[in-house]
Amino acid sequence: MKITACIWLVVILTAMVMIANFTSTPGLAREAPAQWPAQSKISLDNSRPTLIMFAHPHCPCTQASVGELEELMAYCQGRINAHVVFIEPSGTAKDWVETDLWRRASAIPGVQIHEDAMCVEASLFKAETSGFTVLYDTKGTLQFAGGITIARGHMGDNPGLSTIEKTVTQGLPHYAKTPVFGCSLFGTECRPEDAR
Repeated sequence: MKITACIWLVVILTAMVMIANFTSTPGLAREAPAQWPAQSKISLDNSRPTLIMFAHPHCPCTQASVGELEELMAYCQGRINAHVVFIEPSGTAKDWVETDLWRRASAIPGVQIHEDAMCVEASLFKAETSGFTVLYDTKGTLQFAGGITIARGHMGDNPGLSTIEKTVTQGLPHYAKTPVFGCSLFGTECRPEDAR
C-alpha cells in the first residue's frame, strides 16, 4: 500500500511540475518591425497610439490576453486605437475564426476586429505566438512588443500590461519587450513564410 501511495505521489508531483513548466514557458517571439509596416492594411492612428494583438481563434491561453485587453481599454479610456487580428489560414471555413474568443474580443468597446486571411498581417508584424501585442506611437515607431499576461492563461499584474498603460497615460517614449505566453499562431497549413 505504501509503495502504491508513493508511486501516485510521484506521478502527481511530476504532472504538477510539467503543468507549471508549460504555463511559465513563453512562446516563440521574433523582433517586431521598429517602424509600422507600410504594406499593412490596418491604419496607423496619427492622433493616439495604435495597438494590435494577434490571436489564434482556438487558443485557450489567449482568453487571458483578451481579458487583460478588456482591462487596458477600460483603464486607458479611449487613448488607444486597438485592434485584434485573428489568423485565418487558407482552406478554413468562415466560422473557423468566429469562436467564443472572437466574440469576446469583438465585445470590447473601442476594439476593431480583423480576420487575417493567409496570415499576411501576422507575417508583416513578425507575430509567432497567440497573444503577441505591439504598440506603435503616432509616428509609427514601435513602443512595445510582447505579451500582456504573466503566464499562459493567467491574468493579473504583469510587466507587459503596466508598460503599455504607462506608455499611453504618461507618454513615456521608450521601447519595451516582454515574453508572450500562448499557443503558436502557425500550424503546418499557415506559416509566416507563406504570406510573403
